[in-house]
Amino acid sequence: MRLSASFFDRDDVVQIAQDLLGKYLCTQLESELSVGRIVETEAYRAPEDRASHAYNNRLTPRTRTMFGPPGRAYIYLCYGIHHMFNFVTGAEGTAHAVLLRGIEPVEGLEFMLKRRNLSRLGPKLSAGPGVACKALGLSTQYDGISLLESDSVVWVEDRGDIVSPKDIVQGTRVGVAYAGEDAFLPWRFSIRGNLYVSPGKGLAR
Repeated sequence: MRLSASFFDRDDVVQIAQDLLGKYLCTQLESELSVGRIVETEAYRAPEDRASHAYNNRLTPRTRTMFGPPGRAYIYLCYGIHHMFNFVTGAEGTAHAVLLRGIEPVEGLEFMLKRRNLSRLGPKLSAGPGVACKALGLSTQYDGISLLESDSVVWVEDRGDIVSPKDIVQGTRVGVAYAGEDAFLPWRFSIRGNLYVSPGKGLAR
C-alpha cells in the first residue's frame, strides 16, 4: 500500500523519521523497478533547527521544495557530488524534512548494482545517503516530485513491516557540527543490527 498524504502531513517530523523505518522507497525509472527498505533516517525541523537548510525560514532556490506540500521529494547536491534524498513533511510552508540515510536492497538488485558499478551485494551498495540515492537512480532531476500520485515514478510503500521501538537506535545526526547545540539533537534513527545502516558517526558530548 502506498503511503498517503496523511502520513507526511504531520507536525512531528521526529516521529515521522521513526515511522519511515521499515517502509519501502520505490523507483520506476525507464521501466526499471528498484525497491529499498528504509533502515536509517534523520529528522530536520525548521525553522528553529540550525542544522536544517531552512533554518530561520531561509527560502532559497534550493530550499523552495521544502516549503511546498508534504509528501514530496527534496533532493539536493552535497559537495557537488552526492545527491541526497529527503521526504518533505508537515503542512505546506513548515519546511520540515526527513533525510534518507540508508536502504536495504529488496527489488531491482541488478539495476542498483549497475548504478553503483558494483558486482555484488553488500553495505557499500546503499548504506549512506549519497549511495542510497544513487542505487535507486535518484538525483536532483527529481527534486520536487510528488510521492503521492498514482503515476509517480517515486513512491513509498507500507508492506506491513513493524519495527519495534526497542529495535530503533537513536543518536545524533551526521555532518552538522556547524549547528551548535542543535548538532547534539538525537534525531538520527536506524534499525538495530541492520547491515545497511551507514557507518557515519554523530557527535557525542
